[in-house]
Amino acid sequence: MTRTRHPAAWRIVLAALAVMACGPHAALAEQGAIHRMVIQVSSADPASHRIALNNAVNLRQALAPDALEIEIVAYGPGVAMLAAEGPESLRIAELAGEGVAFSACGNTLAAIEAERGEKLPLAAGVNVVPAGVLRIMELQEQGYTYLRP
Repeated sequence: MTRTRHPAAWRIVLAALAVMACGPHAALAEQGAIHRMVIQVSSADPASHRIALNNAVNLRQALAPDALEIEIVAYGPGVAMLAAEGPESLRIAELAGEGVAFSACGNTLAAIEAERGEKLPLAAGVNVVPAGVLRIMELQEQGYTYLRP
């Protein structure tokens, strides 16, 4: 009969294998980790708008809602995504209702208002921040992971 020299070492190896089998997200979720993602939208391209929103949806499906904070920050031409009459306005309102934060750049909105003579109506659930790039920097300083689709 063979005797194991380090039974405690084998228990550690088996525990590590069990954690790896569950995936990294399961181990982090058990520890109460909160995942934070800031998604930048600075393009007027509707395809990039859809990708940004799809990224948010995919993250929400992959992780528990209470273990995830997402903020989508739009500035420059990307503010078009947040328009009340835009093609993604219903999706934005729905995601905002589910806890995804949306921030529009106040500098960009002021420039649009000066050019058009009227404010750009925003989709339901969109907040205005003083500056989009400043908001992204603040979120990164708070530990948010940065994504630019």
